[in-house]
Parts: sequence; structure tokens; C-alpha cells
Amino acid sequence: MIALALLAAALTTGDAPSPPQRHGEHMQHQAPAADATPPEHHPPQPTDAPDSSAHAHHAGAMDAPSPADPACPPEHAAMGHCTPKPAGTMPNAAGPHPASPFPPAVTPPSPGSVQPTYADRIWGHDAMAAARATMRREHGGMAFSQVMLDLAEVQLRGGRDRYRWDGAFWYGGDINRLTLKTEGDGAFGGSTDAEVQALYSRAIGPYFNLQAGVRQDIATGPDRTYATVGVEGLAPYWFDVEGALFLSNKGELLARIEGYYDQRITQRLVLQPRAEINLSAQRVPVRQLGSGVTDAELGLRLRYEIAREFAPYVGMSWERQLGGTARYARSVGDDAGGFGVVAGIRVWF
Repeated sequence: MIALALLAAALTTGDAPSPPQRHGEHMQHQAPAADATPPEHHPPQPTDAPDSSAHAHHAGAMDAPSPADPACPPEHAAMGHCTPKPAGTMPNAAGPHPASPFPPAVTPPSPGSVQPTYADRIWGHDAMAAARATMRREHGGMAFSQVMLDLAEVQLRGGRDRYRWDGAFWYGGDINRLTLKTEGDGAFGGSTDAEVQALYSRAIGPYFNLQAGVRQDIATGPDRTYATVGVEGLAPYWFDVEGALFLSNKGELLARIEGYYDQRITQRLVLQPRAEINLSAQRVPVRQLGSGVTDAELGLRLRYEIAREFAPYVGMSWERQLGGTARYARSVGDDAGGFGVVAGIRVWF
């Protein structure tokens, strides 16, 4: 009986260690305090107070209390059981605002034009500068050339057979070019009329070039030299067009408009309608030219491209001198024009 009384007294005074407490899925052991006071001396705790001891290893930056919070005393913070809240946190209506676990977002400055100089660290600046210059030439900075003989044909007109040519050579890049043009015609066993143009060509858009230079006529009668300005290019619906003005050293003003269209029937067979009109602002008796429209030509040619660079063709052509020019031709016994069958080749390289 004495032993049972002593055991009851010990349990009443709280000298024996308390059993472990379970909170959710985690167990937390509480060590006995040296100067523990009886339970009746502790004030009652509110039911919604946070239990820091039960959630010690759950505490993170999102739900960490501030250092002034009694639930995170300094000794617990030193042992890593909880994380003190940084000072200066602004409270809100729901309580202290938790600190973000992520660093503040920093917006980088807008990058400027970055020079591609990373390879210089390995190959050196001089070697890479030469390589970049080569790349610039290969992507639009190189000079090219082309010879195009668009017409080289014989015109059969029932005993009044003639020949004709029309071609060009150009050298340069995408923007600036030197262009040489030549065209003419003549009668077999008779005279030949020819012209040569030397032009500077400047791109004024994706599809058109502005041209300026000189033209020299080589014909029967007095020769003429002309200042030339014109435009050529690719019109909508893939029409190749060209227009030019010619001002002679005698003050005579001429003009020319021409165009053609390549209609592909197959990959090798191409039908080309073609038109050309020549005009004069005044009469030029020494060249047997009247004012207005001096002559016109309409043609239809069918070519077969054995290769893109070589294509024989056949077709029909109608040419006519008009107005005062036709009267000059009849006065000397020449024909003013008519229909003819043509055969020739188109070559470029």
C-alpha cells in the first residue's frame, strides 16, 4: 500500500516523462522542463494558434513566421526548426505577407545589334573578316554577267527576205550593272541598219531597272548619236517590258516601247507573243522618218528549248511602217512592210 501511494504521488506531481504526442502523420517528443510548473498555471491556448513544434520540419519560406512571433524563438531558429521571417515584411489583411522563395525577377536590357565575332576567339579576327567578306559577296555582293541573243532570225517575205537580231550583254550585281544592247536588220545583198547602246543600269525596285547612257546608230545616210534614258523590267503577270527615250545630237527626239510574254506550253515548248512600237516627235527627212508612230511590229514565235541556254524557234511576224515613214519608203520604191515567216535561235550564256 505504501508503494502504491508513492507511485500515485509521483504521477500527480508530473515528475515522470510525458508520453509522445501524435500530430497527423508525424511524431514529436517533448523533453521535460527542469522547472516545469503545474498545468493549472499555464493560460489556455487559442484553438487556432499555430503549433510550431508539431510542424517544425514543415516550415518553409512560404509559411515562415517572423522573428517577433513567439512560435519561432531564437533557439529554435538556430537549430533549423523554423525559418525567421525577414524584417520589414508588410502585413496584409490575412496576416504577415510571406517572403517569396524565388529571387526577384530582373528584366534584362534589350539587346542591341550583336556582332557575330565568337569564332574570332578560335580562328582570329583577320581570318574571320575574310570569311565574312566572302559570305557577303556570295549573298548578293558578287558580280555576274550574261550574254543574251534574244532574236537571231531570218525573215522570209516572198523574195524580199531579210535578217534581224536583238541582243544584250550585262555585267554587274543586283543593284548596279553595265549593259550593252544591240539590234538591227538588213536585206540579203542590201544595206544594214544597226544600233548599239552603252547603258548604266540601276535597280529601282525588285523588278525594274532604270537605264541611262548613249546610243550610236550605224546606218545608211548620216549617223546619229543619242543620249538615252529608259526603264525595263518585269511587269505584273510576267510581262517583260521596256521603254526608252532617245535625244540625238541634232535635237531629234525618238521613243521606243516593246514587250513580250513567255507562255510555257510544256517544260521545253514556249510560245512568245511580242510587240514593238517606235515613235518620233518630229519628221527626220535624212533618216526617212515621219512624225508620230513610225513603225510597229507584232510577232508570235514558238521555241523549243533543247537546253535552257539554246532554243530554236519558228513563227510569224507582221511589220509595218506607218504615216510619213511609210510615204518615205514608197517614194524610193521600198515596201512598207507585211507578213513574214521567221526562223531562228535564242541563245544565252
